[in-house]
Amino acid sequence: MSLKAFKLVPAVEREMLMGDKARINVECIECCGKNLYIGTNDCFVFHFLLEEKISAGKITFAATKQLHKYLGFKKAVSELKAASALNRLLVLCDNTITLVNMMNLEPIPTGARIKGAVTFTLNENPMSGDPFCVEVCIISIKRRTIQMFMVYEDRVQIVKEVSTPEQPCAVAVDGHYLCLALTTQYIILNYNTGISQDLFPYCSDEKRPIVKRIGRQEFLLAGPGGLGMFATVDGISQRAPVHWSENVIGAALCFPYVVALDDEFITVHSMLDQQLKQTLPFKEGHILQDFEGKVIVATNKGVYILVPLPLERQIQDLLTSHRVEEALVLAKAARRNIPKEKFQVMYKRILQQAGFIHFAQLQFLEAKELFRSGQLDVRELISLYPFLLPASSSFIRSHPPLHEYADLNQLTQGDQEKMTKCKRFLMSYLNEVRSTEVANGYKEDIDTALLKLYAEADHESLLDLLVSENFCLLTDSAAWLEKHKKYFALGLLYHYNGQDAAALQLWVKIVNGDVQDSTRSDLYEYIVDFLTFCSDQKLVWKYAEWVLQKSEEVGVQIFTKRPVEDQVSFNPDNVMDCLSKYPKSLVKYLEYLVLDRKVEKEKYHTHLAVLYLEAALQRKSVTTDNCAEFTETQTKLHSLLQKSDFYRIHFILDKIKGTDLHMERAILYGKLEEHDKALHILVHKLKDFSAAEDYCIWSSESKDLPYRRRLFHMLLLVYLNPDSSDCELVMAAVDLLNNHAAEFDAARVLQLVPDSWSVQLLSPFLTGAMRESIHTKRMTQITLGLAKTENLIYKHDKVKLKGSPIILSDKKLCQVCQSPFCEPAFVRYPNGGMVHTHCAAKRLMNPNMTHHSQT
Repeated sequence: MSLKAFKLVPAVEREMLMGDKARINVECIECCGKNLYIGTNDCFVFHFLLEEKISAGKITFAATKQLHKYLGFKKAVSELKAASALNRLLVLCDNTITLVNMMNLEPIPTGARIKGAVTFTLNENPMSGDPFCVEVCIISIKRRTIQMFMVYEDRVQIVKEVSTPEQPCAVAVDGHYLCLALTTQYIILNYNTGISQDLFPYCSDEKRPIVKRIGRQEFLLAGPGGLGMFATVDGISQRAPVHWSENVIGAALCFPYVVALDDEFITVHSMLDQQLKQTLPFKEGHILQDFEGKVIVATNKGVYILVPLPLERQIQDLLTSHRVEEALVLAKAARRNIPKEKFQVMYKRILQQAGFIHFAQLQFLEAKELFRSGQLDVRELISLYPFLLPASSSFIRSHPPLHEYADLNQLTQGDQEKMTKCKRFLMSYLNEVRSTEVANGYKEDIDTALLKLYAEADHESLLDLLVSENFCLLTDSAAWLEKHKKYFALGLLYHYNGQDAAALQLWVKIVNGDVQDSTRSDLYEYIVDFLTFCSDQKLVWKYAEWVLQKSEEVGVQIFTKRPVEDQVSFNPDNVMDCLSKYPKSLVKYLEYLVLDRKVEKEKYHTHLAVLYLEAALQRKSVTTDNCAEFTETQTKLHSLLQKSDFYRIHFILDKIKGTDLHMERAILYGKLEEHDKALHILVHKLKDFSAAEDYCIWSSESKDLPYRRRLFHMLLLVYLNPDSSDCELVMAAVDLLNNHAAEFDAARVLQLVPDSWSVQLLSPFLTGAMRESIHTKRMTQITLGLAKTENLIYKHDKVKLKGSPIILSDKKLCQVCQSPFCEPAFVRYPNGGMVHTHCAAKRLMNPNMTHHSQT
């Protein structure tokens, strides 16, 4: 729905700005009250006074040039910001912010400036509380750095420097919060606490980021996919996004509209319903900013103002014939003369009548607001549309009637386009009110009507409605969906009402071609997924054959991808009986049991191994060894035989007798610990020396070093078999020793190798063996040294515990009785005093305070 919300009015014409200088371009603008400042690419700042004039209902602007000032740089003026409380204009040029007088554009005498700024912005919600300073936030030329300054009339003071995780490209400030466009994402950063909140990703290399403060603690951002995203300082969005074009280069707010600028147009979206309301052609524009409610756009050569048209005027022309506005004004004026309850009833009715007048004129936004304000029973609106109300509805229209129309056909006079718009509005309106208090008491009527509208219009939201909580009446809705051949949606309706059997029956008919519905091209996969999560076992078994016949690989997912808590409901043996006719599915299911669920049952492991084996033999008989399918099957077989310990080894070994599956036979012999047979096959049958070495490695996994060495020595003996004079085996033995020196007992190897082998031939092995031997010796010495040190520490501790020696002679006297000691038994007190044992007992001293010993 298109509205005329803004009018584009010229403010500064090209001639006023540049005269005959064609190369002068507008780089930035600032507007403060009537003062308009323009920065140019040749380092000039222009000051104009804007006067608004109204003539014959038209608004025009007259710009009077006050003066212009050359800043003395060779670069463009990048940015301008006015601080009217300080009478200062902040000018960014050549990475330096200069403070100039707003009236004469002269730099302040103190020369105070901020250096190293890429871009800057003012904090419109400052935290200092000082009316004679402004808070300035800059993106510094220092990498990944934001700086906060306090700017006074004649000085500047840095108050904070904050590091960012990536290089910032654009910034807006609100209080302590920074909204930053970084290289790859938008974030909210509290520069006071350092806490940051990621918003959403964004690639600044591909598109120009937009960060705009639109209100207290709220920002507008250019998001991915051409979305204008709203975000609060808490990192949440309290408004739905607006859909811009992919190449938006500027945005501004003039409530209730969001204005955006791209290469060719100015677009106006409503913040209330996010719809595009107006598109104004505007080529070569590169600046769009709002200043205290005034929206200004600029090209390189001129400046224009977007003048909003009053909302009252937008609807007044449409209401004149019905005098609705007059009725509303009179009702408000009569408010004091009418009792409160009576006035509310009357005013609501007038609002509802006004809503229907707007609705008849396709002014849906205004109609919706009036319907809401008037608390309209939404069934009044639904009843205009034939057959939308359920047959069981008890609704009767208001009397006297709120409008003069019998139904939508009369209202639109048969115009199909108008009828479509009305239905689209009702879809939008019902979708909005269905979850509000407006719907209380008649949710069934609303949802059933909404379903009918969606089905008739082939609207994508039909499926969303049916898979979410809804109150659609089954009988009415089912008949309508069947009438419009929405069989998949009908199945969803059945499912929502607990009739899964009916839903599946209908979906299967669609897949089989019995009925036509192209809603989902992947309906078969959807059915498989539905059955996978279906808790009704009977229903799963009923359609198991059908899904398997359609695709063995996909159909088996009804058993292999079930939720963990539901897996126990299906006995694997029963499932395997069902899959016995479907070999591919059977393999997939056994893989699921053995490899995914790790079921440790011999019959499953053996069965899977047999199926792999049969598939490998079959594919080998009809294809070459290079066939991808054969290679994949053989790889799976090898992996299972190597890693599983639960299959019947002898049974599988019997199965491959008489075949040329030598590698498999070698693996099986390895499982039986018959390593000599396995190595004989790998070396003499397959002549795959690399596989023989790998065999020694995987066969000794989780085993000790002697076991692994025994395997490698066995392999070496196979290579050095005196009955074989094959030079290839000799070279394999040399390579084995040289590549795996650590796996051998060097002394034993030297006894085995022929005397004819040169030292040079085995130099890598000998070097490795010597290094290993020396390493082992040194580690043993270190261990021994550590053990000796530990023993010495213990001895030292023992000596300390024994303490000093006690000397007892016949000259020492008992401290109690003062008699000499006649025998070597005594009691020693902690203070060193010694007494007879019987004296100590008589004194009844505390046992914890004495120490009894004998010399």
